Amino acid sequence: MKAYWYDNEPGDQRLPHDSGRSVDPSYLSKLGVLYQSFPEVDDPTSVDALAWERNYKNRDTICVSPATMGDAYESKVKMFFNEHLHEDEEIRYILDGAGYFDVRSEADEWVRLRLEKGDLIVLPSGIYHRFTSDEQNVYFFHAMQR
Repeated sequence: MKAYWYDNEPGDQRLPHDSGRSVDPSYLSKLGVLYQSFPEVDDPTSVDALAWERNYKNRDTICVSPATMGDAYESKVKMFFNEHLHEDEEIRYILDGAGYFDVRSEADEWVRLRLEKGDLIVLPSGIYHRFTSDEQNVYFFHAMQR
């Protein structure tokens, strides 16, 4: 994972939009965002232990790409990029590809998280966020929930 301040420049949301100002992982913890790396995606033992520990009961495997979503891909990616929040934690474990989660800071700025294969994040309930794939347009992940 790479965390940095979003640059707010116009352009395709799937581009890095890296301001050059990195964000320390301790700041993400302060926001309630948890990060772990589980690089062995073919061995689910560690992720299973985390799911059990946090009492996650459901999992969905989702592939966000033009190949799997067809004509709906562009509109879905734009929909995912609309700022929103959830009443429950949002958990994403990246199985392949890469993408970005943007989370609102305490000062109402966007922190961008670049996630790649093996990265897992937990966003706390009530945090404003949005998601987009990167310019490669492939993002394959597990979504877990209680």
